[in-house]
Amino acid sequence: MGRGSTAAAAAGPEPAARHHGNRHGRSEQARQAVLEAADDLLVEKGFTGVTIEGIAARAGVAKQTVYRWWKTKTDVLLDAFLQDAAEALTPPDHGDLGQDLRAHLRRLALFLTRSDAGAVFKALIGHAQHDPAFAAALRAGYLDEQRRRDRLPLERAVERGRLPAGLDIAAEIDQLVGPVYHRVLVTAEPVDEAFTDRLVEAFLRRLGVADLTDVADPIDAADVGDGADTGDAADTGKMGSR
Repeated sequence: MGRGSTAAAAAGPEPAARHHGNRHGRSEQARQAVLEAADDLLVEKGFTGVTIEGIAARAGVAKQTVYRWWKTKTDVLLDAFLQDAAEALTPPDHGDLGQDLRAHLRRLALFLTRSDAGAVFKALIGHAQHDPAFAAALRAGYLDEQRRRDRLPLERAVERGRLPAGLDIAAEIDQLVGPVYHRVLVTAEPVDEAFTDRLVEAFLRRLGVADLTDVADPIDAADVGDGADTGDAADTGKMGSR
């Protein structure tokens, strides 16, 4: 084999590698289109009105493409919700516990009450009451993971010496975020900034933590999106831009 043939052989795999990369890019675009379509259809038609066929049609993909990644519509909706939650609900780190908690609880309240993702969450909670296997997946995928994110401000405060090392962080988090979920899922009472701020103030007062900031910057629905800080703007309806 001559030098030219050797060079050609060596160069041969490169176009295939680039083609594979293009396929991967198109595949990810299709996957994101499916997730967004599932969100949109749930808001428009309700849980019972969402079908795999409808999701595929809205996303502009074949039904087989959807089934390549998910077995049921609830699996699609769960993945869409988990992605939104991961993007929108990581607490900020301003270096001050009170400010971080206020921002996080305000963001959580907006996420659950004024976003497409919040509507998906309520539908998934309802479905979980009748499907134990799905309930376990929802707990593992969202509730357990979100509790890990919720803990971050308190864990940072312990590391910085602002909270006692022996603090029962899990119990404290339940008292902070539990009332938010209770109002969203049970009583349907307002979950406004005044309410979430009172939760934070009661927590700080009970633990004797000095509040270095009187009030966190207000968060509009349009501010809850693709960043952890309170000032990041995003589409009001889409939590975590896809």
